[in-house]
Amino acid sequence: MSNQEAKTILALFRPGSADETDPSFHEARQLAKTDSELARWFDAHCDNYLLLRRKFQAIPIPPGLKEQILSERKIHRPFFQTYGRPLLAMAAVVAILVGIGFSYGLFHGANDRYAAYRKRMVETALKGYSMDVTTSNRVQIHDFLAANHAPADYPVTPGLKKAALVGCAVSTWQDNPVSMICFKSGRPLSPGTQSDLWLFVTGHRTLAKANLPANPVIDRVNKAITASWSDGHNDYLLAAVGDEALLRKYLQ
Repeated sequence: MSNQEAKTILALFRPGSADETDPSFHEARQLAKTDSELARWFDAHCDNYLLLRRKFQAIPIPPGLKEQILSERKIHRPFFQTYGRPLLAMAAVVAILVGIGFSYGLFHGANDRYAAYRKRMVETALKGYSMDVTTSNRVQIHDFLAANHAPADYPVTPGLKKAALVGCAVSTWQDNPVSMICFKSGRPLSPGTQSDLWLFVTGHRTLAKANLPANPVIDRVNKAITASWSDGHNDYLLAAVGDEALLRKYLQ
């Protein structure tokens, strides 16, 4: 499947709907995970769709509209008289909302974009990945990340130092490098599982508009519990499969 073919398919994708499990989108969505240009396009498509859906949901329903529709359903009128004006009005609303969507996405969509980033990183951790380096040596991991222009200098909390370091990988988000440092919490792992605790680090400029706070913010993403924070130099995402109590012990 080519990049353009995937775009044609994904242009019909509706996030947050039954399309999430529709097999007809599977191949195109898998390609979006490996094609950075397609991934950026798909993220923007989902952001704009969610924005427009929220805007439509916020439009108030005029009082008595249902009763009016029911009372007029048996009255036959010329097409334009009956439907033309409402359709023109709806077209105008759509045009306005599309304009709002672009401006809102440019200036106020940072939270949605951060949610998309967080979701992508968590999916990477949960659905399987290959570590670029498998080692418990922190110096080797630092040197590999630095050599690949990914964030290599980051603080590690005392709690996280107690977790066993198992390796790292370099990912990207909108052409910006993301360091993925993998740990084991000490809990039993299922066969084939390499780690169950992940720290993602990216330069602050990657997610600057998200304005992450200095104190970790806890959120659940699918099966994972996450913590997000920033030190002004780097932005951090810590993820684990478990509950908030489990995650917080690594933040201390």
